[in-house]
Amino acid sequence: MGTLNIKGTEMLGEQIIKGMAVTARNFFGSYVSKERLTTVQYPEERLTPKENTRQFPFLVYDGDDWEKGLRCVACQICEKECPPQCIYIVKSKDKKPDYKGQSQLYPATFDIDISVCMSCQICVEVCPFDAIKMDTEFELSTDDRFGGLLFTKDKLSKSNAHYQKIHPHDAADSDAVIAGEKAKAEAKAKAAAEAKAKAAAAAPAPPANP
Repeated sequence: MGTLNIKGTEMLGEQIIKGMAVTARNFFGSYVSKERLTTVQYPEERLTPKENTRQFPFLVYDGDDWEKGLRCVACQICEKECPPQCIYIVKSKDKKPDYKGQSQLYPATFDIDISVCMSCQICVEVCPFDAIKMDTEFELSTDDRFGGLLFTKDKLSKSNAHYQKIHPHDAADSDAVIAGEKAKAEAKAKAAAEAKAKAAAAAPAPPANP
């Protein structure tokens, strides 16, 4: 004859009671403490996104001018590595100085179709210049199914200050790396200039004309 597992039955009932207790505690506690609130009155009230929140990519630029300060050098690594192939880049024909003062190519065209983007962040992981990062903005609804969801370079570009605001820890790390590279480049340029000046000073003077 089979036996009834009384212990198992008690455990099942105990867990249901515990779950209901948590629900009741949050429900009644929400009247006296905002920490107990599980919802907000959106869109009048908004929750601050967590730092690790990621939605869609954006391009980082330094300074006040997004065209001059854009970090992207059109290496096209993100375009090649993007799983859904939603990034389209066209390299420039000319070059401009980057943050280290070195002449670099830049994207003449940089488009992202966010209707295809799956927010995987692979483009961020493979970028060697900290030029593309993930934004936290999610209110991007539009009635234009195609053009409204195709973000061009001017719409994708956002300042480093914006990056520091939404991802402060990652931005601080990126700024430290960039500052270190810039300092090395400046030291190298200074050493080269000093060596050139020293060589010019040590060179024998040309003979005087008779």
